[in-house]
Amino acid sequence: MPLLNIKPTHKPIKDYYATLQQFNQQMITHEGAVSAPFGTLLNICAKQIDATFSQQYQMQTEAGDRIIIDGAVTKLGMPLAYWEAKDIHDDLPQAVQQKKQDGYPLDNILFQTPERGILIQNGQTTLDTDLTDSNNLVNTLQQLFGYTTPVHEDWERAVADFKIKVPDLATEMMDLIERQLENDATFRTAFNGFYETCKSAINPNLSQKAVEEMLIQHILTERIFRTVFDRSDFTTRNIIAQEIEKVTSALMHQAISRDVFLRPLDPFYRAIENAAKGCRDFSQKQHLLNTFYEQFFQGFSADVADTHGIVYTPQPIVDFMVNSVEHILNTEFDRSLSSEGVHIIDPFVGTGNFIVRLMRDIDGMNLKHKYQNELHCNEVMLLPYYIASLNIEQEYYQRTQQYLPFEGIALADTFEMLEKEQMDLFSEENTERVNRQKNKDMFVVIGNPPYNMGQVNENDNNKNREYETMDNRIKETYVSDSSAKLRSAVYDPYVKAIRWASDRIDKEGVVAFVTNNGFLNGKAFDGMRKHLLKDFCKIYALDLGGNARKGLKVSNANIFGIRVGVSINLFIKKKSNSPDIPKLFYYRTDDIWNKTKKCDFLNESYHVGGINWDTIRPDNRNTWLTEGLQTDFDNFIPLGTQKTKVLKGIVRNVIFKTYGNGILTGRDSWACNYNRNHLIENIKKMSTYYNAEIDRWQRREDLNFDVNDFVFYDDTKIKWSRDLKLKLKRGSTSRYHDNRVRDYTYRPYTKMLLFLIEYLMILYLNFQIFSHCQKLKI
Repeated sequence: MPLLNIKPTHKPIKDYYATLQQFNQQMITHEGAVSAPFGTLLNICAKQIDATFSQQYQMQTEAGDRIIIDGAVTKLGMPLAYWEAKDIHDDLPQAVQQKKQDGYPLDNILFQTPERGILIQNGQTTLDTDLTDSNNLVNTLQQLFGYTTPVHEDWERAVADFKIKVPDLATEMMDLIERQLENDATFRTAFNGFYETCKSAINPNLSQKAVEEMLIQHILTERIFRTVFDRSDFTTRNIIAQEIEKVTSALMHQAISRDVFLRPLDPFYRAIENAAKGCRDFSQKQHLLNTFYEQFFQGFSADVADTHGIVYTPQPIVDFMVNSVEHILNTEFDRSLSSEGVHIIDPFVGTGNFIVRLMRDIDGMNLKHKYQNELHCNEVMLLPYYIASLNIEQEYYQRTQQYLPFEGIALADTFEMLEKEQMDLFSEENTERVNRQKNKDMFVVIGNPPYNMGQVNENDNNKNREYETMDNRIKETYVSDSSAKLRSAVYDPYVKAIRWASDRIDKEGVVAFVTNNGFLNGKAFDGMRKHLLKDFCKIYALDLGGNARKGLKVSNANIFGIRVGVSINLFIKKKSNSPDIPKLFYYRTDDIWNKTKKCDFLNESYHVGGINWDTIRPDNRNTWLTEGLQTDFDNFIPLGTQKTKVLKGIVRNVIFKTYGNGILTGRDSWACNYNRNHLIENIKKMSTYYNAEIDRWQRREDLNFDVNDFVFYDDTKIKWSRDLKLKLKRGSTSRYHDNRVRDYTYRPYTKMLLFLIEYLMILYLNFQIFSHCQKLKI
């Protein structure tokens, strides 16, 4: 059965030939033009098998030479097929021979002109056909995309199984840790010491469960670094792995051996090891590693993936940002990435993609100095920290053929580093790295900070972390100058990252972040926008759109494949800041562009100098995107204001003096219903479960247990809120009363029944009294 759903009569095939006919009529024959329609066809086919088509694919030959192939199809980090295009006048067989001599991959590659295709698979020519015939074209595509090897099949199957098996294995490992903590004094001593170290290094309120998960990450992934990436010495060379391995050894010294415990994952380990053997260079291994990274966390912890933004930054974004920073350093400061004294930091390094890409633009004469002294990065999560260390060190080795440990990386929370009282950070050497970094003047801040937009549902138990110093900086700047009433979004991690970077580069430098684009026009961010224009002399905002909540005109519109909008932002700070020079430059990609088109645009633009920017003139309300807004809005009479709400007597220039949110249950699906019997059943069910949780809380052995980690989160049994957790801690039980079921206008013209819990009942009665007094004009 054909792999692809494509026939000679289908539109993509017809469009391909129609485009070639137009080129022929206009006498256009050069490769750059005639190859584009075939690239579009390959992209369409790749999507059908959930693969990715990339143009200008870089790789190394077996001899170590770097080559650029016109296109490659990859899936789950592995290349499935290659494509090399030639123009109509080229001698295709001769070109094939030349590419063979140059070391091009011959496992599954199509050499193509508009008139002819030569398909080589497993080193042998399997097709040499006339591509002007649509049937031949379809057959060629079917064979190209249908070719696979046992290694590819094992890898795809293993990745699918991995996501299923990891949660169960992690649960078993968690149970083992709990048993050993109770029964094994040696492990208990080692673990408790490491737990205290983690709390002082990362977060004083860090839960024990989070540290147990860190230990599990190490155990599940250590084999990958040891075997796939030929780093048998990884746990002895990496300063953090050394510390965690001590705890791991204590865990296993009386328990089941590591190899026996991990046996269920053997198929996955063997699959990635076999896949790695087929990689021609480390960059291909990096793609495997990034796939492993994403799949691991999607299976291991969806909450971690959400809070920390476990999404691999697309390479066109990384390339554009690095190129733009180099362009800005050249044009604004007469410096470069290679210049001595230009300290660079990625404060949320993830798997190290930005640092690796930066290293490729640093000239060989200065690379060692930059690597040892002026490249810095932080990562708070263990697995990406491991991967970043390996990636960065390997990139240096490839450039110099010399191994040097990368001492610019620290396992640390960038925001926590602002707190004054910090103890040892995991190890003496890690602490020294953090202290060295703190004492450096950063000139470039670059990266992809986490986007997490807070917690929608208390049952997610996935709140953003609070930081006293960082939150105060937000409060005294962005929040204090905001006119918005709801400003919680201003405390999102990406906003904190921008605030942190603004302070970190001091008087001069460049900040390049790819972030949520909500700050560009969100009401809550007006104070932030005001301060950004004060802090920086130039701002470039490349709005890539993709906000699913605002509706998308095309599928696959978000360049990350996430639901929030995205923008690439470059902030320039200089000592001399002329008020007459335009400061704010904005460009928005077309709403009908999909991810591929946006990536192509970034590649074609190359850096900020390749974009035709719009100059933005903010209004007096610190609104940046003013197009289509009515200028007379401020003259309208408001519905109500906080100022007039607290005044006594008659007020003017508002429609309503008094207003409020109405009744907020925090659990409408439980407390509201059209059917009285269903409502009563829901309330009694939740009350019974809640009272049982009170009993369990009062019988707990660990009196310091965090209630957020104690309660079970199950939407079929209860809907937790912050107030309900406080009531649980106080032991306030719940009882059902018939008189608390009331008629309720849920929305205009929507009548429902509402169950009023105690404090809502008081609010309800107060409102009734207030309304009666208003009628009597008391």
